[in-house]
Amino acid sequence: MRANPSSVPHPTNPREGRLSPLVENLPPSGIRRFFDVAAQMDDIISLGVGEPDFVTPWRVREACVYALERGYTSYTSNHGLPELRQAIALYLDAWFAISYDWQTELMVTVGGSEAIDLALRAIIRPGDEVLVPEPTYVSYRPCVVLSGATPVPIPTKPENEFRLTADDILAHVTPNTRAIILCFPNNPTGAVMDRQDLEAIADIAIRQDMLVISDEIYAELTYGAKHVSIASLPGMRDRTIVISGMSKAFAMTGWRIGYVAAPADILAGMVKIHQYTIMCAPIMGQMAALEALKNGHSDKDHMVNTYNQRRRLIVKGLNEIGLSCHEPRGAFYAFPDVRKTGLSSEEFSERLLREAHVAVVPGNAFGEAGEGFVRCSYATATDKIEEALERMRRFVASL
Repeated sequence: MRANPSSVPHPTNPREGRLSPLVENLPPSGIRRFFDVAAQMDDIISLGVGEPDFVTPWRVREACVYALERGYTSYTSNHGLPELRQAIALYLDAWFAISYDWQTELMVTVGGSEAIDLALRAIIRPGDEVLVPEPTYVSYRPCVVLSGATPVPIPTKPENEFRLTADDILAHVTPNTRAIILCFPNNPTGAVMDRQDLEAIADIAIRQDMLVISDEIYAELTYGAKHVSIASLPGMRDRTIVISGMSKAFAMTGWRIGYVAAPADILAGMVKIHQYTIMCAPIMGQMAALEALKNGHSDKDHMVNTYNQRRRLIVKGLNEIGLSCHEPRGAFYAFPDVRKTGLSSEEFSERLLREAHVAVVPGNAFGEAGEGFVRCSYATATDKIEEALERMRRFVASL
């Protein structure tokens, strides 16, 4: 028997309850708020944006244009162009000593961000927990929540230069721990994990039967030591999902070309979700990525050398101002300590923006462990870094 429409209760607010509670309870990004304010102000020097200030190299752009001229406008395989996956497999083997079957263990995604989402949704079961070392990239915790798991933050410590230790992990492992997300070189701290650091973590992952999601998007941006992938360590290849892409090393953020390398069974699960939600990454972007991997290494090396020069400049300048800053050994971020100013991360960032017209990101946007610090990107022209440091010096002196 059908209900009488007049007897059905109507919400007082017709929009109430239309969102999933998971989505409704997600906090907005702590980064975007400062960018939105900065966008409405004049004479802003931004040390906040997490992307290269270089334009995508000419040869890569030309490869895209040529692909369009030749009529490459169709879908590709869900996995991505075969020739691009072959190039990725060769690249990972040559640069990071990890070997994958391009046909069954590699997929091209719409940026590394899609790969993170796919990895979590493919492996999570009801009741699972995922360890998230922090400070770290702002998307991890929300993606864990949206996958149906519980994020378990692991604070890393400034006295360890924000490297993750075995003791940090063991203090947070439970019988429900399914996986851990690693982001090294780290956004926002610039921390890098040495082989010895990773070996201790690998030992725990094997003993606890944990999966590892290793976001290595900054792997090429290291200074003084070559990146070590945890997947290259004994016993780790079969339990690690390696995520990377073209955005940072090849200055291709807007192209949205990422990739994932994983054991065949896990990748097959990720492909299922990918084919129903995305289908494939844009073919012209994939053609550009192929050119970058084949012929873009000199451009990449030039950018890394430039970042290294800026890295030294900004770290020296911050320390001279009195904002203690450890040496970041990877990515393109400095993470100075602002606690001596007596201001919180948000107070410091907001006042610096409004009073000195310099945009940085408060450290607590990357997790509670980032409180007392701010992220400064040195993917910014040298003259702008110098001017930003001078403005910061005057601002700190005024406090």
